Amino acid sequence: MTGKQKRYLRALAHPLKPLVNLGKQGLSSESRREIETQLLDHELIKLKILDSCPLSKKECANELSRVEGLEVVQVIGKTLVLYSPHPEEPEIKLPAVTAS
Repeated sequence: MTGKQKRYLRALAHPLKPLVNLGKQGLSSESRREIETQLLDHELIKLKILDSCPLSKKECANELSRVEGLEVVQVIGKTLVLYSPHPEEPEIKLPAVTAS
């Protein structure tokens, strides 16, 4: 993903509220399922890492960036911005990649 595309997604994510909170369970199978469900519905979500989460924001971002088809767009404070295009009908159109 190019810097221009990430900037575009950050701009779209700015007004959003966090849809998923990571608490003391960390990245459990339930929270991963919730993240997948929300991404399927919205494509672009914010994830809030609570103080009770055993993982740091960096550890969470690294874990989630390993998931195929999921992009960690931004880490700001204890909030992650995640993007995953809908498999059949993507709503968010990313700016085209231009060859330089």
